[in-house]
Order: sequence, then structure tokens, then C-alpha cells
Amino acid sequence: MTGPSRHSTFRPALATLTLVGLTLAAAMALPGCAPLVIGGAGATAAVASEHRGLKGFASDTQIRASINHLWLQHSLEMTNRIGLSINQGRVLLTGRATDAQMRLDAVRLAWQAEGVREVINEIQIDNGAGIVDNARDTWISTQLRTRITFDGDVHSQNYSIDTVDGVVYLMGVATTQAELDTVIQHARSVANVQRVVNYVRLLASL
Repeated sequence: MTGPSRHSTFRPALATLTLVGLTLAAAMALPGCAPLVIGGAGATAAVASEHRGLKGFASDTQIRASINHLWLQHSLEMTNRIGLSINQGRVLLTGRATDAQMRLDAVRLAWQAEGVREVINEIQIDNGAGIVDNARDTWISTQLRTRITFDGDVHSQNYSIDTVDGVVYLMGVATTQAELDTVIQHARSVANVQRVVNYVRLLASL
């Protein structure tokens, strides 16, 4: 009896990669969506190593494109002010809205995107934060990303980081509780961090 051919073995992987490619192409075709580039086999392998896998990545990418499109149709300022992180259909909204109405509209429109399973609203009302505050938040996120990337005990690709007014919002999937505790400790140790809000789930609970 002969085993499965080499071509049949690679067919599922090829189909998944094709799905990712088509999804990314669709995302870039939508108005207002910034180009997303994945370069070569190394980047594809990095995506595949995430707990959500290639299909999960493709689904989240499509959700991001849909929400950005809905926001852009509603208000260009909304797309500039509101941050967006997505993991396995869970949407985390951060940033500073001009007023309560923009905050409400951003959440309402996010729910309209197909595939959204949960919307976590952490949008703040603009309190007059300036360039210095925004630069500080960016610096915090960059510092934390660097620390977990170079920590051999952390699968950093499974985490998203958003910082608003010194508050760090973590989202994603942790391999173990010990890994999650390490990431939270890294976040708390970064200068100027006021608080850490954890929306990370454990792999075992999925």
C-alpha cells in the first residue's frame, strides 16, 4: 500500500497560506487601511508560531480591515485617535476619543465587523494630553515589547501591547501562568507605567 503523495501532504498547508494571502490582499484593498507586509518564509513562520495559527491570524486581519473601514467611513479622526488590537476575534479598543459620542460610536461600529466575538472598551475621553504624553506612551510600549522579545521564557508574538496615559493594556494568549506573570512583571518594571490592565488568556482555557 502506498502512502499519501507528497503533493497531497502539502495541500492543506498551501490552502491555509492561500487564505492568508487573499485575506491580506483584501485588507489592503479597503480604503483607509495601511499596507500590511509579511516578508518571506521567516515572517510566515513567525505567524504560524502564534497560538492562533495562520487561519486565526487571517481572520483577525480581516476583522481589523473591516473595523478600520467602518471607522474611516464614519470619521477620519476616529481612525487617528482610537487604537485597535485583535486576538482570536476579541477586540481591544484604546486611545483618546474627543468626546463620549465618539467613544460610543467606535464601540458600536467595532461590533458590526463580521467575526467579532468580544469588544473590550478601554477608550478614554481626551483630557488634553499632548505630544509629550503620546511620546511617553509609545516609549513605554516599545520598552515592554523589547523586554519580552528578548526574554527566552516568553512567546512575545502572542501578546499585543497598548499604552494610554501610562496605563499598559495587555492582550493575547499566554502559554502558562508563569509566562503571563513574567510579562506583567516586565510591564510593571518599565519607567512611568501607572497601571497594568491584563486581558491575556491562558492557552489551556481556550
